[in-house]
Amino acid sequence: MTSTMDRRALLTRAALGATGLVAASAMGSLAPEAAFATSAQAPDPGAPDPNFAEGLITGRNQDLLQVKGSDGRLHKIQLTGVTSIWKLRPTTIDQAMIGDGLYARGVKLPNGVLAAESVWLNIVNLDVMINSISRTGLNLDHFGQKIFGHVQEGVTAAAYNGTPAISDLSLLKVGRHVQVIGAWRPGTSEIDIATIYAAN
Repeated sequence: MTSTMDRRALLTRAALGATGLVAASAMGSLAPEAAFATSAQAPDPGAPDPNFAEGLITGRNQDLLQVKGSDGRLHKIQLTGVTSIWKLRPTTIDQAMIGDGLYARGVKLPNGVLAAESVWLNIVNLDVMINSISRTGLNLDHFGQKIFGHVQEGVTAAAYNGTPAISDLSLLKVGRHVQVIGAWRPGTSEIDIATIYAAN
């Protein structure tokens, strides 16, 4: 298995030598939960992690993304041939679009650009109550905001009481609170559901 140091050295070389869009490889962890993991490499408790960025994609020049963070900071994110991309499922770097929300982890280069190892597009992590369940999705309430969660065949799964996620959603119950990880549909109050975490 490639060490963390080797992976980061490879990523840096790929970023410095990037010449255009190529297919992504599975270099970084694309598990949706990894997008929200706290990095052990943050310099000080509470300080921003230099190897992490989040925000809205506001511009794109081939494989360089301009991202405006929710805190107002501006980020430049370099996509490379070794950047892994998640947009509900693993995909290619050409799927990063202006208007997409972004979480990215990687290596901060001397010029301030973040060479991305893993990128999650439009990912959301919501605590919700289930209002109703249908064959195609779930009507959800997120602190008073109504959201429709689309069930995606072959993707959507549920984890009950900490067990591994399975495709069977029949144990979900109306009125129960669950955690949902999925992909937001920009400009709507709808998401595509990746994983539902429920306690029964």
